[in-house]
Amino acid sequence: MKKLFSIILLTVLSLNISAQEQWQEGKHYTVISDKATAKPEVKEFFSFWCPACYRFEPLVKNIKAGLGEDVKFTKVHVNFMPMAGPDVQENATTAMVIARALKKETELNGAIFNYIHQQRSTISSLKDLRSIFVINGVDGEEFDKLAKSFSVKNLVNKNNKQIAEYRDYVSGVPNFIVNGKYQATFTRDMTADDIVNLIVWLTKQS
Repeated sequence: MKKLFSIILLTVLSLNISAQEQWQEGKHYTVISDKATAKPEVKEFFSFWCPACYRFEPLVKNIKAGLGEDVKFTKVHVNFMPMAGPDVQENATTAMVIARALKKETELNGAIFNYIHQQRSTISSLKDLRSIFVINGVDGEEFDKLAKSFSVKNLVNKNNKQIAEYRDYVSGVPNFIVNGKYQATFTRDMTADDIVNLIVWLTKQS
């Protein structure tokens, strides 16, 4: 039994050392804070108008699947992209938060992405986003009610505060901040699995 335990321990240590050697500070991640958050978390800063963010969606799904149950994943929609005006970007943030309140964030975010990048259609108002949601099964009156609610407005403000908090580090998207301390960096030679593994590994760092 002791021999088996020793083998398992050595295997775990070996895997940990291997990961530490694979992921290097300054190359694969940057330390942006002296202190990590109390609980592990991943914040993905993104924009619906960003083509790279759209292409990243399958990877985001894999990242979320690989995270521990104690890790909180949050999408933060940015409002500084040049492809759309600030008002419509704010409307998109509102729509994202409404989708979150409806517990249909993944599905409805995907619908917004597809509307912009697959259908090549233009979003110019909250009304356009409402139409996308209605087409995808959301009751229009419920959308309107949530859009005016204090809880949704509060969450939109919280989203925007996170943009301000990390604005010195997030100049482009997609961008991942892990545990409030690490900013992931993706090199050209990294595979999709590498990106997932890096972010999962960072959540385990204090």
